[in-house]
This record gives sequence, C-alpha cells and structure tokens, in this order.
Amino acid sequence: MMINKSMNDVLHIMPKVELHVHLDGSVKASTIRELAESRADSSLPESDDELLSLMQADPDTTSLTQYLSKFSFVLPYMQTAEAIERIAYELVEQAAEQQVRYMEVRFAPWLHTHQGLSIEDAIRHTINGLRSGEEQFGTVARAIVICMRNHSFEQNIEAIEAASIFYAKGVVAVDLAGDEASYPAHQFAPLFERAKALKLPITIHAGEAAGAFNVRAAVEELGAMRIGHGVRMEEDPAVIELVKAKKIPLEMCPISNIQTKAVEGWTSYPLRKYIEEGIIVTVNTDNMTVSDTTITKEYTALMEYCGLTLNDIAALVMNGVKAAFLEDGPKAELVKRFELELSELGLQSAVY
Repeated sequence: MMINKSMNDVLHIMPKVELHVHLDGSVKASTIRELAESRADSSLPESDDELLSLMQADPDTTSLTQYLSKFSFVLPYMQTAEAIERIAYELVEQAAEQQVRYMEVRFAPWLHTHQGLSIEDAIRHTINGLRSGEEQFGTVARAIVICMRNHSFEQNIEAIEAASIFYAKGVVAVDLAGDEASYPAHQFAPLFERAKALKLPITIHAGEAAGAFNVRAAVEELGAMRIGHGVRMEEDPAVIELVKAKKIPLEMCPISNIQTKAVEGWTSYPLRKYIEEGIIVTVNTDNMTVSDTTITKEYTALMEYCGLTLNDIAALVMNGVKAAFLEDGPKAELVKRFELELSELGLQSAVY
C-alpha cells in the first residue's frame, strides 16, 4: 500500500497508546552525552553517529540476545535519582510528540541499584519522572515493574513486593522479561503466585525468542493477563485458541520483532493473521532508541507492509486503550476521549 500525504497527516495527529515500551531502551543519545559530561566521563565517542551505534540495534542483528546487549551500554548512566527521573520524563515527552495519550513504561528496578539506590528508590524516581512528564505534556503515564529471568528468585520476589507498595500509586502491573529461550516461563510460576496473591495485574514477555509453549505457560501457570510479543504462538493453533478464548491481548512490537528475528520479515509477520483469528492485538514500540522507532513509524510500516487501513489502525489503538491496566475510572474517561478524537478524524473506532 502506498501511504499518501493525507494518510501520513492523519497518522501523525491521531491519538495513540503505548502499552509496551522499555525505559532503558528509549533513552535519548543527547541525554547520555549530557549525563556523561556531568560526571566528567570522557569515554563516549565524539561522533553522534558512533554514539547511536552503541545504543541502536545493528542492521545485521541475528537474535534477541544480541539485541538485548545494547541495554548494557546505557544502564551505567541510569543509576541516580536525577538520571532516572530525567529519562522517564523525556520518555513521556517523546511519546507526547507522537500524540500518545496514554502509556505504560516498563523497567526492572534491580538494574538501577548499582550505585546505592534501593529498588523502592528506583520505582519511586521512575514514577516521579513519569508524573512530571504527565503534568507537563498531558500524556497519562504509568509504570510496569519487571522481574528479570536471569535474576534470583529472592531478587524477583523483592521486586514484586516493592511493586505492590506502589500499586495504584503509579505502578499498574508486573512483568517478566529477559532471555526467554534460556529461562522458560514455567520456571517462574512460584514467583507469580505471589504477584497473584497481591492482586497485581500481570503481563509476560512470551512467544518472542521461544515458542508457543511459553505463551501457554505464561497464561496457564503465571496468570498473564496480557502477553508481550506473542509472535511465535502461531506455531501452535491450540495456543492461539487459548489466547482467543481467554481474550488475552497481545502487546506486539513489529519493528523490534523483525530486528530480533522473532519473525523473518514482514511477509511472515502474523499480525493480520491474528486479527483475522479474533485475537486482541495492540501495537507498540518496545524500545524507541534501540529499535530506532516511534509508534507512528510502527503504524506506517503496518500500512505499508501488512496492508492495514487507517480504520484498522484506529481499531488497534482502541484495543490498546481497552487493554490498559489503568484504574477503572480514569480508564473509562480515556476510552471516551479516544472514541471522540477518532470520530472527529472520521475514523471508525470499533475494536477487533
């Protein structure tokens, strides 16, 4: 499909939602440079292009593991209250520039404790930054606390407990992320029993670097209410039926999924198939910086390579609004706001 100017205009101004975006994968290169200068760190390359090459996925990335290696570069600069708050604030700013009205930003608090912050500190300062961004730019921003597959049970339990302290005070859910192929979902069932006991909403990265069995385990054993990615669940029709029957939304991240080789390319990207199967699909960026993407760029690619129309995009947007972990009252208001804005653009807002 050829994307004409009027379509581009509508894509730019239409209201959007982001349910799956990582804090440490969406840091501005200019911010890293300024943070380095503030601590007299002269180790960064002088060229902006060279700096970006350390932060963005390589064109020849062959796996999720290689893709994840980019995060290790930025994390040393995300160890202070000031840095975390600034980066969270700027992420809301970046989203607002794309007309994102609501977003859920996920992060693993343990990754920000290497210079003295506690995990509660890391959560608090992330929420503070998101709140400041929301007040400044109008984008409603909430946090999702990640447990890491390669962390100990004790560390992850502590992250769950900390998330519960901030639940409904900026935190809306917990997640499991990391090297899916090496750490299958079923291993984390005891951990997420605690999350369920605390009545924390759960989303799980699954069906990205490993197969459909991980999606099944995420749903049946971990209590996932949403699935991060899920592109490989098509390998098992029974898992598609399970997700469909339970009405579990997918947080799909097309450009990232292709970069990590979760799928080979656009011709085999299963988003349209999932829609036709009756799956609730949402579209997200995953990592704005690592994937060199925006939510508008994601939608544009889906129209160009998967043949989606503007009304299809509007339906995906409404799926995202209705799949949000936002509290009931504000969520109902958000749904009305999106329906009105999309209607004013002449777009149908029926969900899939």
